Amino acid sequence: MPAARNLFPGLVAAVGIAALTACGSSSGDTSSSPGAGEASQQGTTSCSYPVGGSDPSRPVDPPNDANVPSTGTVSATITIDDKPVTITMDRAKAPCTVNNFESLARQGFYDDIRCHRLLNAGGFVLQCGDPSGTGRGGPGYTFADELTGQEEYTAGTVAMANAGPDTNGSQFFLVYEQSGFKPEYTVFGQMDQAGVQAVTDIAARGMAGNESPAAPARISKVTLG
Repeated sequence: MPAARNLFPGLVAAVGIAALTACGSSSGDTSSSPGAGEASQQGTTSCSYPVGGSDPSRPVDPPNDANVPSTGTVSATITIDDKPVTITMDRAKAPCTVNNFESLARQGFYDDIRCHRLLNAGGFVLQCGDPSGTGRGGPGYTFADELTGQEEYTAGTVAMANAGPDTNGSQFFLVYEQSGFKPEYTVFGQMDQAGVQAVTDIAARGMAGNESPAAPARISKVTLG
């Protein structure tokens, strides 16, 4: 993902703070409707994960793009600083995004990495998902947004970071207090209350500089189910 475009490009206007960065640019055809792809078998959809954005921060294969489940929910536990952050992901709202997160988790892409960015004013989020720890890394492919324009970023929201429209990759953010972002970031999950508290505890330790969290904020593993 190219140089440091900030992760939430609309954030300055939305809440008056520096934007976050999941650097990247999309390539390939993402001209279909924002995100979900074309319907195939009943209860499934198709997705597109074109190569681009940057070289992968860690070797990984793109997700399967055909007959992607588009109904039901799936849970995942992100272990951060030895505390479980359990999220419930909604396939009906963001099937291609959930499919991507599941694929990366199964391949160990998120294991033993640190959450590299923290906001504790205006927007209240912990940003994770880049094995390089720089905020510039990703999986080596991109995919389209899945937006309704009605997204809200309340405490507990799990959403994709991006560098502009249709530039999603691996980076995501965990919202620990109400944040007034524009509806430009795909929401694909919700943390449980214990997870919100775990992220709040990390935020309470403040920033070490350059918006990096003072706490280790290290993901040891992500498990599905």
